Amino acid sequence: MATGSGNNSGQTSGRTAGQPTGRPAVIHEGLPTQLPDIDPDETVEWLDSFDAMVDDRGRERARYVMLRLLERAREKQVGVPALRSTDYINTIPPEREPWFPGDEAIERRIRAFLRWNAAVMVSAANRKGLEVGGHIATYQSSASLYEVGFNHFFRGKDHPGGGDQIYIQGHASPGIYARAFLEGRLNETQLSRFRQEVQHGVGQGLSSYPHPRLMPQFWEFPTVSMGLTALNAIYQARFNRYLHNRDIKDTSQQQVWAFLGDGEMGEPESLGAIGLAAREELDNLNFVVNCNLQQLDGPVRGNGKIIQELESIFRGAGWNVIKVVWGREWDDLLARDVDGVLVNKMNSTPDGQFQTYSVETGDYIRQDFFGGDPRLRKMVEHMSDEQLRKLPRGGHDYRKVYAAFDAASKHVGQPTVILAKTIKGWTIDALEGKNATHQMKKLTKDDLKTFRDRLYLPISDKEIDESEIAPFFHPGKDSPEIEYMMERRRQLGGSLPQRVIRAKPLKLPGDEVYAELKKGSGKQAIATTMALVRLMRDLMKDKEIGNRIVPIAPDEYRTFG
Repeated sequence: MATGSGNNSGQTSGRTAGQPTGRPAVIHEGLPTQLPDIDPDETVEWLDSFDAMVDDRGRERARYVMLRLLERAREKQVGVPALRSTDYINTIPPEREPWFPGDEAIERRIRAFLRWNAAVMVSAANRKGLEVGGHIATYQSSASLYEVGFNHFFRGKDHPGGGDQIYIQGHASPGIYARAFLEGRLNETQLSRFRQEVQHGVGQGLSSYPHPRLMPQFWEFPTVSMGLTALNAIYQARFNRYLHNRDIKDTSQQQVWAFLGDGEMGEPESLGAIGLAAREELDNLNFVVNCNLQQLDGPVRGNGKIIQELESIFRGAGWNVIKVVWGREWDDLLARDVDGVLVNKMNSTPDGQFQTYSVETGDYIRQDFFGGDPRLRKMVEHMSDEQLRKLPRGGHDYRKVYAAFDAASKHVGQPTVILAKTIKGWTIDALEGKNATHQMKKLTKDDLKTFRDRLYLPISDKEIDESEIAPFFHPGKDSPEIEYMMERRRQLGGSLPQRVIRAKPLKLPGDEVYAELKKGSGKQAIATTMALVRLMRDLMKDKEIGNRIVPIAPDEYRTFG
């Protein structure tokens, strides 16, 4: 390996093929340093070419070429370490997005119904004299994420492949109840009794969060213990793989989807087993992290970038990472960003400032985000302040989310995490992007009217003003929207979530299995471990349950046979 001259301080400005450069040929930041240079002349030619590119074409062009080379090296399996984080843009560029197979207009109206009913449900539960709590803002930020899944990806229990397992983010439960209401699985009375099981009796109210014990036919997994959802989803995917590999059950078509919050990812359990998922190559596992940049008490990473942080963590652990940062209205701006000034601004702007933009005017965004560089100002000079204010985040764009889900469901060899950027409380002006949005439990009548107008719902002022509880909305079971969503669920194997118990009761062993144990050991004392081993041995001989027993025992069991 070339190590330069004995005096490193004597470095010269130029290089001559085959001559030392005057410094150790050490490559930092995780790339190998011990490999010998078997062709120094060729190496110098490559380095000179790169220097010339930087000098003649600029740093941005050189950076682009380097990234393409790294991409090609990965495709050719050269063994170069992958980048820990990429630019603050969508992983899937618009030219690689698949065709969106749904009716976007109908699906937008369905989301409007769901948003309204979910918000009204929580607001009604917090009217004067009741005030039982709940969360409005979480589902509003993640409605598009769930609806892409429900309409196009999540397979129900009647699907030939066995159906997917969906872990719903706990605070988003009102939106899932709202969907079940449109499907006819829940009624209006039940929605009006959200979080009121005690007052109305078991089965007459709706549990606060996904809770299989309180709603045993509805919820499949409990998920509101922060951090445990990620952990349980990983082991569910691993168990599915175990069943398949041992020919116990064909789970090859089953996917596990876990919806998580960006604040929730700070819990130790959320990241505690991601290395196992990568080592086991659990490509049947997908995390969807709702990155609305807010948690219980404010910003998740006010002075940092939570999406970039999570990307580095998951990439380092061996996961496939898909970022959904910007909506389609940004595509044209990024296409015209030939010198990378827009991407650089995106990379350098912290989350706290993006949150400020979500509550500020278009003029403020023009001056603060685009105003610092004449190239940025020129890029948006054709856009109005209102258009700038409405530039969307990727997690609210159906096409962007669909592309991410499609790529995740087809990826082989790794688990996938989708990092989707959203706005907490989106579409509700009184909540949208506010620091206190997590604590806001109730909407005023004026808030509801503004919300209704934004969703274009046919609900009159009179219906809102003259009712203690704002009306729930259902377009009718024969409406195009309901027929559409029901047909989508039929195609995918039935409604979700749904807890189906197909287990058959087992015939318990007869008394004869325990006969030897009941005899005792006579005059000879034996260890309890030996007694237990003998019992397990006899139980495993039973024709009904023997093949269902999987002993997991310490080494000393072998001592006792």
